[in-house]
Amino acid sequence: MSSLIQKRKHYYPVSGFLLQYLQHFGRRCEIPLVYDDLLRFSEAVPYEDPDGEETLWLTVSYPQEVMKDLRTKLTEIYAVLKIGGDLSLAEHLSVERIDFGEFGNSRPFRVRITNQFNGNSDYYYVKIADANRIYGLELEHILSPNRINYLVNGNTLIEEHIAGVPGNIFIKDYLKAPELNKVRVAKEFVKFGERCFLRLLGDMRSVNYVVDITPDFEEVQYRVRPIDFDQQSYEGMLEVYRSHCFPDNMPVDELVRKHLNPTTILQYRSEERSQMARRYRASRVRLKGVLKMMSKDTIAPEQKLVSLRAALCQRYGTSAFEACDTMGSLTACHLQFMLD
Repeated sequence: MSSLIQKRKHYYPVSGFLLQYLQHFGRRCEIPLVYDDLLRFSEAVPYEDPDGEETLWLTVSYPQEVMKDLRTKLTEIYAVLKIGGDLSLAEHLSVERIDFGEFGNSRPFRVRITNQFNGNSDYYYVKIADANRIYGLELEHILSPNRINYLVNGNTLIEEHIAGVPGNIFIKDYLKAPELNKVRVAKEFVKFGERCFLRLLGDMRSVNYVVDITPDFEEVQYRVRPIDFDQQSYEGMLEVYRSHCFPDNMPVDELVRKHLNPTTILQYRSEERSQMARRYRASRVRLKGVLKMMSKDTIAPEQKLVSLRAALCQRYGTSAFEACDTMGSLTACHLQFMLD
């Protein structure tokens, strides 16, 4: 599977009609354009996790005059994202740390904001505003059980931090724990895989999702959430949209096969389709709007569209997808075919 995604995804700018959609639904906001400014760091050192192990992130620092300007802008962005833009409630907030991720397509910055009264910290991410990523965020907000908070202005995309145990850490440190409810975890991964496949969100390797663990009155609840959306409706190979096909998810796939029989797997997949269909109908106006924008947009090379279109026709034994001339229209057709 690693051979399926060998190159960084081509960047697709945000179109004028997508900006109009974002404006209408309150996603476009006159926040400071900080992405290019954040690239002006002067030093970078590897960021270590709480256990002292190096990560893929670099903690960056800036010349004094650059940081002074950034501090004001980054605090303002947090105020808009979290507290409705009321800067009077943000005077006690400080920018404690900025990390840079040179990995992947988004090359994100992670900003740590700290409340100086009590030391509590929160995070948000600054990324390049890529069309695939924005469509992925919108579809997640509409069709999944999760709400997504993000803002766009120009080439700057701001994403709220999605809390949870990173998938690779969950597999390494949690999956074999004796107290883990393995059946519940297996069920949730089946449902997660179904959600991603139906809306054609690809590249769900273990570093691209988190596991939200919530104690309940009798049992612990688990929910798997994607955190990287830049492979929304982009790749041409069908397997890219099936999370269990990635080698680093093999332990999870083995867990599913060990604890769930085929009939139960089909039941959980059907449950997820039913729940998605309910959201599909409940948010029809907004969903119709975003799919209309996607269908007009160019978000993948032509050869990838041709490949995925043929694969879907073959999978379902139908010609229903042959008229789709963009990845967006193919996504809309797949959702309609499976949920309507």
